[in-house]
Amino acid sequence: MKAGSFEWHPARSADEAVALLAEYAPQDGRVIAGGQSLVPSMALRLAFPSHLIDINGVEEFSRVRVEGTDLVIGACVRHSAFHAPVEPGPLGRLLTQVVHNIAHYPIRQRGTFCGSLANADPASEWCLVAATLGARMVARSVRGERVIEASEWFQGIMTTALEEDELLAEVRLPLLPAGSRAGFYEFSRRAGDYALAMALVAWSDDRGTMRDVRIGTGSVEVQPRRIAVAEALLEGRAASPEAIAAAAAAVSADVDPLEDIHTSADYRRDLVGTAVRRAHAQAGD
Repeated sequence: MKAGSFEWHPARSADEAVALLAEYAPQDGRVIAGGQSLVPSMALRLAFPSHLIDINGVEEFSRVRVEGTDLVIGACVRHSAFHAPVEPGPLGRLLTQVVHNIAHYPIRQRGTFCGSLANADPASEWCLVAATLGARMVARSVRGERVIEASEWFQGIMTTALEEDELLAEVRLPLLPAGSRAGFYEFSRRAGDYALAMALVAWSDDRGTMRDVRIGTGSVEVQPRRIAVAEALLEGRAASPEAIAAAAAAVSADVDPLEDIHTSADYRRDLVGTAVRRAHAQAGD
């Protein structure tokens, strides 16, 4: 199949991009950066945008930088930017660990971090990172700018808090303190396939005691989320095999797994507990 007809509108600045979006969003206009989800949907006649606002020419959107205690990721930063650590601390190393699980190499050359957040696929690795670490999304429109917490951003399968005329200009990830440990694990049937379940864990090591514990799951429910009941089991405790096994069991008990043609809810419930244990192992426990 071929995509339906549309008008292409290249933007050269952030202000021009949001102005074009304000004009064309009511006419089914869409923003395109990497296009790794939108373009296949158009080719399959599953999406019919009448206007595409191309932001690839906006230089400020291609930057990734450390600003204060945040890693700031612009709207056009590709997945491949994280093939090597973008900052020398634990967060940079974690993002490099995660990125190699995203689809295939050619897709990582074109797809973008922010595009994944805007698409909000439950199986997106970057969405799990954002939900678990407490990212803040910066939405920009002709009306101004607003910051949306990760806990408010995800609103179901491929649904976010972004308004029709808003552009996801950047994502701010909090840097992990020195000495933090973090690990990620996902399971898929073949390399590059969507994961059937994945988990991300992070904590600060306080002389052998776990502090600020974060446990997130993705590709299990309609959106990624932290599992507070499991985090509470590990907070202030040593990272013993028994404690981690109890937290993994709590995750399995707490989730409401999706069921699809690939696997049952029961299998996914069991699998996510294994993903939590292996994510802890990846973190060096």
